[in-house]
Amino acid sequence: MISDILNLVKKHEIWRERECINLISSENVMSNQVRSLLSSKLAQRYTAPDHFYMGTRFIDEIEEYGEKIAKRLFQAKIADLRPLSGHIADLIFLASFAKKGDTLMCVSADDGGYPGIWKKGLPKLLGIKIEAFPFSKDKMNIQLEAATEIIEQLRPNIIILGASLFLFPHPVQKITKAARAIGAHLGYDGSHVMGLIAGGQFQSPLREGAPALFGSTHKSFFGPQGGIMLADKDYGTVMKEKIHPSIVDNAHWNRIASLTLALAEMRKFGETYAKQVIRNAYALARALSDHKLPVVGSTLGFTKSHQILMDFGGYKQGRKIAELLERGNIIVDCGIRLGTSEITRLGMKENEMEQIAELLKQIVIDKKGPDQVRLDTKKLAEEFQDPEYCFSL
Repeated sequence: MISDILNLVKKHEIWRERECINLISSENVMSNQVRSLLSSKLAQRYTAPDHFYMGTRFIDEIEEYGEKIAKRLFQAKIADLRPLSGHIADLIFLASFAKKGDTLMCVSADDGGYPGIWKKGLPKLLGIKIEAFPFSKDKMNIQLEAATEIIEQLRPNIIILGASLFLFPHPVQKITKAARAIGAHLGYDGSHVMGLIAGGQFQSPLREGAPALFGSTHKSFFGPQGGIMLADKDYGTVMKEKIHPSIVDNAHWNRIASLTLALAEMRKFGETYAKQVIRNAYALARALSDHKLPVVGSTLGFTKSHQILMDFGGYKQGRKIAELLERGNIIVDCGIRLGTSEITRLGMKENEMEQIAELLKQIVIDKKGPDQVRLDTKKLAEEFQDPEYCFSL
């Protein structure tokens, strides 16, 4: 039994981490130092805000240090590293500012919004009504004028910007102004673009007026799987009081130590990393489009984030494409939403984007057998095994 478990993990690591090119936009790779902290003995320990547990002074210092770096990095008044995921960060925000019967406005899941805050997600759990932002598929963004009008008419109690499919910055300033005019609470779910925000290359929601920014720490941000909250003083105080013990009890202090080091890496290397992520996304999108693959947004410059979208006519066909690519050791999701965060962290640049586009072309356009392409994929992947944009220890 023990050998079976260990062998399965080893097989996964050899295949996914050494032999595949990962283009899933919701994944990234940690530095060796950040990853090593996940196996530290902090994983065995507790601490709590009321200091119920003794022997926690170093854990408490780590948490304080991490919050300090996060506040500086995101220019926030309050930071909290305890959310166990971006989804839990959404829950904390909604539980802090919405009550049963309230109306939430966000991007529809049909338009690329996060399903976790759409009809079958947290609103259903919390008894919150849901309304969609007017959205332009042509511009892949919220329709600003229509959105401000519907906010004034419907007067939602709570508004969340951000999305799972996130090619272009959202109009934070004007939506925030409209929200304030009706007394609505507004937050920005930056799960997918948190690393780009930290690197100063996408948009800065808090400086643009959003009182709260929250989301995942393992997508374009290159930390461990988990969540983070950043906010102004008023919103941050309310959310901090809501977290413990109602939503998060033990916050997994090995993860928080790991996240603290990732925050330090992002503060040092984030700008360079984020710039290359976006350059790579554009280069890959351009190369795919040149190969006549159906990349969305050509008239808009394809993307301003880490993401690229290809439209093969729906989920069913997208799944077929994803399965073909997997046989060629190219890993994507079934929406064919590609991401450049992980391959950038591993040191790839524009030249490698051309090579990746050629591999996709061979499978999708040229109908070359994935088994034939796999060898070239493995060869390219093997050249880029070590994370960059991190400290040398």
